[in-house]
This record gives sequence, structure tokens and C-alpha cells, in this order.
Amino acid sequence: MTRTTLGPSTAERMRSASARAADAVLAVAGSDPAVTSMHHLCADGTAVVAAPTDCVAAALAWQAGPGGLPAVLELTDFAPLDLREPVRSLVWLRGTLTAVSGLGERRLADLVAAENPHPALLDVGHGATLLRLRLESAVVADSSGAEAVAVADLLAAEPDPFRDVETDWLQHLEEDHSDLVEMLARRLPSSLRTGRIRPLGIDRYGVRLRIEAEDGDRDVRMDFAEPVADALGLSRALRILVGCPFVNGMRARR
Repeated sequence: MTRTTLGPSTAERMRSASARAADAVLAVAGSDPAVTSMHHLCADGTAVVAAPTDCVAAALAWQAGPGGLPAVLELTDFAPLDLREPVRSLVWLRGTLTAVSGLGERRLADLVAAENPHPALLDVGHGATLLRLRLESAVVADSSGAEAVAVADLLAAEPDPFRDVETDWLQHLEEDHSDLVEMLARRLPSSLRTGRIRPLGIDRYGVRLRIEAEDGDRDVRMDFAEPVADALGLSRALRILVGCPFVNGMRARR
């Protein structure tokens, strides 16, 4: 029997999706979306993005001056497996876009690097420029629907501690532990066991499965008895979830 009461909050799901998302575009009215190479949420309620210096969005931000202009940052969280529908969730961060002066840009890059040493920061001043997006609203959409999150709640939420190793774990689960996936599938209602069942996500609260059926895809969440804090706890929680404490533990690849 699946349980859905202990999963992450919407703000946590959005924060984790934002941290994982490698694909992001910046949209400003009157121009084509600009592909960004880095995005980072700051505690002051802004998102810092690295965009091509010659993109229209950067030029419009400079023209708008300190008042800025409306913009939307769209983040796409892709599944690390070759699923029929690879998008797990979309996040839209809407706000006011402003440019950053030359000296301020270098200082801002250093501040971001202290929390998120993203390699794209090395391109700032060399084909990339930093822009600030003062957040005004945030929306996340996935298979369960779309939901808005207050900016304050988004900033207060912590991304999942397993986000950096989730890709390795999901690939390991699919390629080397198909028996464990099958055991998880057996605990689903029979009405859901109608197609190919794939691992979709792992977090401190549980696992998500993607059911690829002839009549469409469905996502199902199976929560642990309690949140876990480390790999050992995750392995134990998975064994309990499948109802077999003697199943070999899953370990991330090295």
C-alpha cells in the first residue's frame, strides 16, 4: 500500500528541482528566450543567472536601468534515465530583471561561488554576464499538477540532501537492481501495475516510480516510514519498503 503523507513539501520539491535543473531559459517580452548557463537562489530573494553577454535579455536589462523589467526564469528538471517522457518537473520563477555593474558583477560572482562553485562563473566577463532576478512569484508543475509557492517559503526550504547522488543511485537501481524495482512494483495497487515500471526519483522521504503504460504515463510516490539522513538509512528504508530486510543494500557508484 502506497503512502503519500510524509513526502516533501511543495517548497522542498521546488527547491530540489531548482537545484537539480541543468536546463534553464530566461524569458523577456520582445525577445527569444535566452539559454542560461548557471542559476542560483540567494537568501535575499533574488536569483542570479549567467546569460550570454550578447543576448537580447541582457541588453534590455541594461536599458531598463535600476528599475529593471519583468522576466521569467524557466527551469526544467529532467530524469537521469532514458524515460519515454524525460521531464519530471518545471519551475517558473517570475520577477524583475536587472543588470549588474562591472565591479558589482565580480563581487556577486565571488558571493555565488562561495555557495555554488559552478564552472560557468569562470565565463563571467568572457562571453557571459550575471543578471539579478528579484523574485515575485514561483510555480512548480509536475505530474500531480501545478502549484504556487510563496517566495519566502521557497527560500526557507532546503533542497534534498541526496540531490547530487540521485542520478548515480537511479541508474544503479535500474541497471543493477531490477529485482528491487520489481519488489517495489508488487506493492502497488494492481490497477497501477499495467506497464513498464521505472525508478523516477529518490529523496530523503521516499522513492518515485514512473509507470509507462499504453494509455499514458503515471507517477507514483512510495514514502518511507520516516525521513532518512544518509545512505545507510536510505538502504535500510528501501529494504523495509519492499518488505524484505534481507535484500542487498543499494550503494551509490564511485
